[in-house]
Amino acid sequence: MLRVIAGDKRRLQLKSLEGKDTRPTLDRIKETVFNMIQSDINGSVFVDLFSGTGQIGIEALSRGAKYAYLVELNKKACDVIKYNLIHTKLDDKANVMQSDVLTAIRRLSDQGVVADFIYIDPPYKGEFDEKVLDCLDSSSLMGEDTLVIVEASLDTDFSFVENSNLTVEKIKEYKTNKHLFIKRTV
Repeated sequence: MLRVIAGDKRRLQLKSLEGKDTRPTLDRIKETVFNMIQSDINGSVFVDLFSGTGQIGIEALSRGAKYAYLVELNKKACDVIKYNLIHTKLDDKANVMQSDVLTAIRRLSDQGVVADFIYIDPPYKGEFDEKVLDCLDSSSLMGEDTLVIVEASLDTDFSFVENSNLTVEKIKEYKTNKHLFIKRTV
């Protein structure tokens, strides 16, 4: 069961996508991540890449984010995201983009959007991490203070970050996966 775990939409259940096309973030892991960023979430612009059901972007909005962009390529998943946004009455604070992530990053940059938080939860072992971080590294979507949070399997190698303008500031490991907190090197 998916649900909003905190904020003004706390306890509202969210619809999930049938099948194995998405891998929703577990509540305890979601809670850990949001507890780490809670002091900065209020009034922020939040971008949720590989959005799946939209639960991460919706959680950010429930906790006080000003606006969220939820990017998902799968049409059925986009329909679920739209349903969840309407159900939580947060649809006026969000933009659902049915698009591949790299195109969405370019479109948001072209529109002058600068994110405070960018959450990336690509399919594990899909080798999207490097492509997406490389695109963000050269994008104006990522500002000087933007925090990028990447959810990945424990064995995902991020050594490529050393050859970029990005810095891994923190890694939080769980049983089967991890979160990396990344900023642009100033």
